[in-house]
Amino acid sequence: MKKTNALVMVVLTCLLLPMAALAEHRHSMQIWPTIPFVRGKDLCQYQDAYSKSKNAHSQTLLSNVIALMREGAQDVFAMGIVQAIDEMENLNRARAASGQGMDVLLEGSFKATLDTYYRDVQPTQRQLSFFNPMQLTQLVRTVRDQKRQGYLDEKLVKDLQGVFWGTYSFGPGCTGNVLVTLHLEDKDGETYSFQGQGLPQSVMQSLAGQVFEYFQRTKFPSRIAINKGALDVLGAPGAAFAHTPDAPAAERVCKQMSGRLPTAEELEYVNALGDWNGGITLRNDIWALANNMVYAPDLRNPSPVRTADEVRGQPIHFYCVR
Repeated sequence: MKKTNALVMVVLTCLLLPMAALAEHRHSMQIWPTIPFVRGKDLCQYQDAYSKSKNAHSQTLLSNVIALMREGAQDVFAMGIVQAIDEMENLNRARAASGQGMDVLLEGSFKATLDTYYRDVQPTQRQLSFFNPMQLTQLVRTVRDQKRQGYLDEKLVKDLQGVFWGTYSFGPGCTGNVLVTLHLEDKDGETYSFQGQGLPQSVMQSLAGQVFEYFQRTKFPSRIAINKGALDVLGAPGAAFAHTPDAPAAERVCKQMSGRLPTAEELEYVNALGDWNGGITLRNDIWALANNMVYAPDLRNPSPVRTADEVRGQPIHFYCVR
């Protein structure tokens, strides 16, 4: 009977481990695919109206009229020409800012750029993904009618963990830039905000980079699988890594965190994972090891593991593990 029970436990373990790994892989924040945007105050018009005093505006108008009169225009016609030019400029700006479509442009640009980051970097686990809870037939019907996805009932919303929404306004300086603020609110009510300014076709590239870096960069403590076990990368107090005057000082800090300095092998493996998969990139910096040793990535002949005296005068970085 004991052998049978043991066999059953082994079988169950073999079945459940892949399921647990799959569940961990699927762990990401599912976001509603539509990003609503609210148009804010037109900062271009605001700057035009208040960058100069009323008296300064009057002086500018008068100067334009005088210049036309000097060219031979009669005073009445000169005033009419100046007013016509001003009205034409206001009309062109109103046409450019009117109608729908800016929100669609901003949303599409953001999602495309964010997906580009994920395709280029290819992290092992994607922390953000857009999830469409509607049936494909309903989505096709919505797109065919040139509409955006609107109301979602409670049954569809329950599978979502967050929603993006944003505001945009035409930027000051009247150079065609838009100022965009993007917010992400999750089910627990926590809000993350990001802001960028630029041309409509490129401003969301900056925001997508900000979002990708915030959600994909390693958060500490980070648990990673190594040598058929687990290693907790603790980082440094208040940061991913810190500077230290010498390796023994870093050892004392790690001891205060109930941790230790990593070995050279652990340091190399954490570097191989990189900043987007739970690790820390070494770059070309000097890193503290135990026993007053350091790891110097640029000094590989015969070994990057050196004594602290061999890199004297260079800044030393460190992080702790457990």
